[in-house]
Amino acid sequence: MAHELRVFEDMSALADAAASHMAERARVVQARGATFTMALSGGTSPWVTFQKLAQESLYWPASRVYQVDERCVRSDNDLRNLKHIRSALAGTEAPVVPMDVESPDLDEACALYAAALPERFDLIQLGIGPDGHCASLIPGDPVLDVDDQLVALSGPYQDTLRMTLTYPALARTNEVIWLITGADKRDALAKLLAHDPSIPAGRVNVTASLIMADRAAAGS
Repeated sequence: MAHELRVFEDMSALADAAASHMAERARVVQARGATFTMALSGGTSPWVTFQKLAQESLYWPASRVYQVDERCVRSDNDLRNLKHIRSALAGTEAPVVPMDVESPDLDEACALYAAALPERFDLIQLGIGPDGHCASLIPGDPVLDVDDQLVALSGPYQDTLRMTLTYPALARTNEVIWLITGADKRDALAKLLAHDPSIPAGRVNVTASLIMADRAAAGS
C-alpha cells in the first residue's frame, strides 16, 4: 500500500478539498445506483470537513454514515463523536448508524455494531494523534492484536473507555482518507508515511490511502 500525500496551506483549505473529494466519491457510487457507505472518526479537522460536506450536492438518503470509534460516555457529553457528527451533518438526510456505547453490555454492543457494518466501506476517514493512534487503536492496548472481531473495546485512554473499529474492519474499505493538522502531528505523520509499525496508524493496511495534511503537520 502506498500513501498519496496532499499538503494544504491551512485547515480551511484542507477541509474544502477533503469535503469535495468525499462528495465526488459518493456521487460516483450513487451514480451506479448503490448506497455510499463511509465511516467517520473525530477531531477538529473532521468537524470542519463534515460541515462543508453537508453543503455539497449529494443525495443523502442513498448513503450510510458509520462511526469509526466512540467514547463510552453519555449522549449529552461533548466528548461524544456522534454528537459532533450529527451537528455537522444537521440539515441533511444522512442516515447515521451510531455505536451503542451506553449499553449495559458493551461486548454485546460491539458484536451488534459489527453485524450492522457493510461488507465493505466505500470510504473511511481517519485522523492521527501525536502518539500515533488512529481510530481508538491506542499504543500498547490489547485492541491492537484483535484479529477476530470487527469492533472491540479499548482503553481507558484519556480517562474514557472506547469502542472502535479494529484493523480487520479498517481493511474492509476501498479508500482511507486521513485528515491531519497541526505541528504536534509532524512526527506521527512522518512515521505513517514510512509505514512504521511502532505506531498504531502505521499498521493500517488498505487498498488506497490518501493523506490530506496542512503545512504545519507536513513540515513544509
